[in-house]
Amino acid sequence: MTFPTPAPSAQPQTAALGGVRVLDLTSVVFGPYASQILADYGADVIKIEAPGGDSTRHTGPAQEPGLAAIFLGLNRNKRSVVLDLKQAAARQALLTLVDQADVLMHSMRPAKMAALGLDPGTLCARNPRLVYAGLYGFGAGGAYDGRPAYDDIIQGLSGFADLADRQTGTPRYLPTVAADKTCGLIAAHAILAALFQRERSGLGQQLEVPMFESMASYVLVEHYYGRHLADTDGEAGYPRVLTPWRKPCRTADGHVCLMPYTDTHWRDFFQATGHPDLAADPRFIGIAARTRHIETLYELQAGIVAEHPTAYWLSLCEKLEIPAAPVNRLQDLEADPHLRSVDFFQPLQSASGSHYRFTRNPVRLARSAVPAAMPPQLGEHTRDVLRQAGLDDARIDALLHAGAAQQADTFPAPLKDSA
Repeated sequence: MTFPTPAPSAQPQTAALGGVRVLDLTSVVFGPYASQILADYGADVIKIEAPGGDSTRHTGPAQEPGLAAIFLGLNRNKRSVVLDLKQAAARQALLTLVDQADVLMHSMRPAKMAALGLDPGTLCARNPRLVYAGLYGFGAGGAYDGRPAYDDIIQGLSGFADLADRQTGTPRYLPTVAADKTCGLIAAHAILAALFQRERSGLGQQLEVPMFESMASYVLVEHYYGRHLADTDGEAGYPRVLTPWRKPCRTADGHVCLMPYTDTHWRDFFQATGHPDLAADPRFIGIAARTRHIETLYELQAGIVAEHPTAYWLSLCEKLEIPAAPVNRLQDLEADPHLRSVDFFQPLQSASGSHYRFTRNPVRLARSAVPAAMPPQLGEHTRDVLRQAGLDDARIDALLHAGAAQQADTFPAPLKDSA
């Protein structure tokens, strides 16, 4: 399959979500990750920010004010509008944008949105084609409804910390914001589903994406395990992934990820390594038997792998068609031959001349190409977006003068201590 090379002129003609306008009132990671996915498919994502901006604009190292590392990872291909929604004039300007929007997404408590006159009933009555997406910690009407939620809280509640405890003896969070990013993926596909239904019915709808329910569902795909069997009242937890031996195997000179899985894989692995007795061992013949004895199996594998260097195992597993790979460190990813060959890392230059690196959208569509664009400066597009919405310059100037809106008319100079 041939994939198009994105070019600046390609977006209007080829973007899969070209013409879809998204008003994004979310901040931090959960919502911005979801809206970045939509932007990568070509939606016109308008990031509505409070006067202080998204907090991630200041999280991590930066070369330019307001463009810190975490913000860069979540906000490419968007436009920024600053509105102080505490002011009636700003809310009225937002309603003008709502009239022309396809999607509004937010992560505020429903009561706060209602107090601002931005509840789903009001906005969906005003624009019946609107997809109104609420991104919450917990589903409406539940025992935890309205509680604050961050990634660590949701990881703890949904079982992630318990999984680490079972495997290592210590409750821990995953060293990545797994709940925020996973729920961002779920939010993006839920919004796409609502847009698809709207194309058939002509009507938008309200939807909610609750983090706790989403991550409990995610964890329990394999870990509900014996609990599925109501008649036997079995145990939760999938043994294969909970054993402490499920980890990269130590080799004679490092580590390797090695994954025999099928009957053929295990038979060939044991025979090739001089252990025909294990290939015939009834504990390891068939996936059901291996699952019952998985800890023993993985411990035996670890002892065998420790006898030879990493290159030996990569070569042998390639010959045996057993999945295997080296262990990449974070700093190795930019040099990974596969990621380099598919142009996964993309260079960009900001308007001030600073140079940046980004990862591209991992998905490639043969008939859609959207070039990567720099994340926006705070309020960079306020005037343009409001003008496109039909506000005249006098009204926009009044909003700016009152502080109900803010426009970044000039780009800040690079930080002096940037590296």
